[in-house]
Amino acid sequence: MTRHWSLHCSNCDVQTDAEGLHTVCSECGAPWLVHYDAAPEPSVKSRLAGRPWSMWRYLEWLPLTRGMEPTTLGEGGTPLVRATSLGRALGVDSLWIKDEATNPTASFKARGMSAAVTLAQHSGTTALTVPTAGNAGVALSAYGRRAGLPVTVFAPETTPPRILEQIRTFGAELHLLDGHIGDCGRAARAHAKTSGAFDVSTLREPYRIEGKKTLGLEIAEQLGWRFPDAVIYPTGGGTGLIGMWIAFRELLAAGWVKGTPPRLYSVQSTGCAPVVRAFEAGAKRTEPWEDPWTVASGLRVPTPLGGAIILRALRETNGVAVAVTDPDLEEGTNRMATTEGIDACPEGGATLRAFERLLQSGSILPSEETVLFNTGAGWLYRS
Repeated sequence: MTRHWSLHCSNCDVQTDAEGLHTVCSECGAPWLVHYDAAPEPSVKSRLAGRPWSMWRYLEWLPLTRGMEPTTLGEGGTPLVRATSLGRALGVDSLWIKDEATNPTASFKARGMSAAVTLAQHSGTTALTVPTAGNAGVALSAYGRRAGLPVTVFAPETTPPRILEQIRTFGAELHLLDGHIGDCGRAARAHAKTSGAFDVSTLREPYRIEGKKTLGLEIAEQLGWRFPDAVIYPTGGGTGLIGMWIAFRELLAAGWVKGTPPRLYSVQSTGCAPVVRAFEAGAKRTEPWEDPWTVASGLRVPTPLGGAIILRALRETNGVAVAVTDPDLEEGTNRMATTEGIDACPEGGATLRAFERLLQSGSILPSEETVLFNTGAGWLYRS
């Protein structure tokens, strides 16, 4: 079954056909979201068992037309690890860690870039560009190479050296800037305008989020087609959190899972917390964070384009946004390694410390089932 899809603006009433290359809504500048004309047929669920354990096992949930071959390196299918020792130490009944470090490019970014590059190549692009806090640049460099497309990456000079080394290893043209990812975004857009390269920045094209949607599909399947009570996610640009919010709603609408979708919790660093500030103020959108800094480079996003969607997802699921300090998230990273054997990135460590805060505040109960996300490999952050 091939589903027809169109693009709907996440902010206004504008809709458009999906043909061609798309950036943000021309009317209001907000991100597009993919809208399908029908849910996957019920029979699809029974056919999953015979498919490879990768994100493309969910092809009926993704924007593929008949005969379109995905640009893939085997992304997805990452383990959902029961955190027995941590759970026992914290006095909780059921704690899981979704470990995205096992993806081909060592982070969750592989999912989004696989989908984005697939659709961009299908639509006729001849070159790709992206600003990055680190892992997105690695992933686009690899998937661009896989597709035979040249890639230009703009990254802050403060990006961890091993991540920069990985970008160069995959043959991308790398430009380092004295600034943050917002500065790199402006440089990438200027490059796209002058060179004709397609800009696959977070939420400036509509398909990275579809790849991230498979995070939610996988969690539901790995738990026996049911929802956990809570999901805690480190939030920079927010595509993973938004993608899961969409996935859980689509699963419910399709009848594949029953019950209440999980509460979504956004975690940021106190050194860059625009979502937390907006959530606590009751605002509908985020405002730029001045002088962003955190060792968790993936959280160093001062102006997330999808801020309004993130806030909506948190509020609709009765979740919360919390910020932790850099020493706290580093301590969480260390404990994931020494307690559960997971080499977590700093962003992953932030979810553990946030979970403890949420337990203490009563936002999450010890009897509830919770999934923490480790979004990338710790070794990429060590010099």
